[in-house]
Amino acid sequence: MISISPFKALRPEPQFARQVASRPYDVLNTKEAKVEAEGNPLSFLHITKSEIDLPVGTDVHSKEVYLKAKENLDAFISKPILFSESKPCYYIYSLQMNGRTQTGLVACSSVEDYENGKIKKHEFTRPEKEKDRIDHIVATGAQTGNVFIAFKDIEELNELMLKWQNDKSPVYNFTAADGIQHTVWVINDEKVIDRITELFRMDVESTYIADGHHRIASAARVKYMLPDNEEAGHFLSTLFPASQLAIMDYNRVVRDLNGLDEDNLLQRINKNFTIEKENSSYKPDKPHNFGMYLKGQWYKLTALDGTFATDPVNILDTAILQKNLLEPVLGIHDQRTDKRIDFVGGIRGIEELELLVDTGAMAVAFSIFPVTIEQLFAVADSGEVMPPKSTWFEPKLRDGLLTHLIV
Repeated sequence: MISISPFKALRPEPQFARQVASRPYDVLNTKEAKVEAEGNPLSFLHITKSEIDLPVGTDVHSKEVYLKAKENLDAFISKPILFSESKPCYYIYSLQMNGRTQTGLVACSSVEDYENGKIKKHEFTRPEKEKDRIDHIVATGAQTGNVFIAFKDIEELNELMLKWQNDKSPVYNFTAADGIQHTVWVINDEKVIDRITELFRMDVESTYIADGHHRIASAARVKYMLPDNEEAGHFLSTLFPASQLAIMDYNRVVRDLNGLDEDNLLQRINKNFTIEKENSSYKPDKPHNFGMYLKGQWYKLTALDGTFATDPVNILDTAILQKNLLEPVLGIHDQRTDKRIDFVGGIRGIEELELLVDTGAMAVAFSIFPVTIEQLFAVADSGEVMPPKSTWFEPKLRDGLLTHLIV
């Protein structure tokens, strides 16, 4: 079954938690990170995006960047802004956004479980992104990025975690600048720790990577670079019961119409979709419906019967759009590498799609019905992968609150 273990988290002194906690390194570019960390010397971005403390134009993958990350992490520990837990613990991490709360268990998961396919994936990874995290882990001796993992609910675990939250005081409880509330409890009771470990070993056959494919792949590579390091055989993870999760839409924008004019585009789309004009913004409310924004006009597209299969991958709306429109009509053959397409997470709203088209940055935008957690499980169980950028999870875990040291 699934092996998880408690760990001695490196974490902020309580009075510094809000300042330290930062958005994940991979949702910000260097410029955005520099702006976000401006005026806050305690931001964990000084460790995860350490190029912000080096001269403008520094190669973000250069040795200097990783050495700066190590220097900054050591400084945070020595001041001390961060300290290490005195004993291995589990942690409960609760996030609240727009009145909705999701709660997970922070633990070390097993690299061996990942290698054996017990921790299932649904995306491919890119070597250059893996190498970045490998270099960062090796230089800092720390796993600073949290792998977001889902699993099928265990009733006893849900009850145990809820009781702990009700009976104990959190060590951190703050609302970040974006309005998301972050609350963390430390589970330090040996009997409770042992029971949690046992529940996963007995009752969980598989877990599923929701977000963090590159982080876990990098951790697996580091394990073999440090064969005598027991801690390197584990990786930082937050495990969420499926009932706690909601997946947001992940939309598409394309820079040009592949040489077509508006009439020709609509004509060709009409072969695989019905097309209806909409009087206002259109966000799909059920599967196999799509919104298209073109020259200031929203259209509702409905995939025709027979244009898609019912296997776990090809029934996904991201696959239907690719096979029936993006590839045959707009000439987007590989969404991973084609520079003509970009992706907009649902957290940015339909307005972002309209803005990109209205300003001329993009020629056309598509809104997509979100993938369900059941569909994610089905794809992972089948051993297949989803089209790129199919799932957007929100709210995001903050970096810096709980870090796993491997040296």
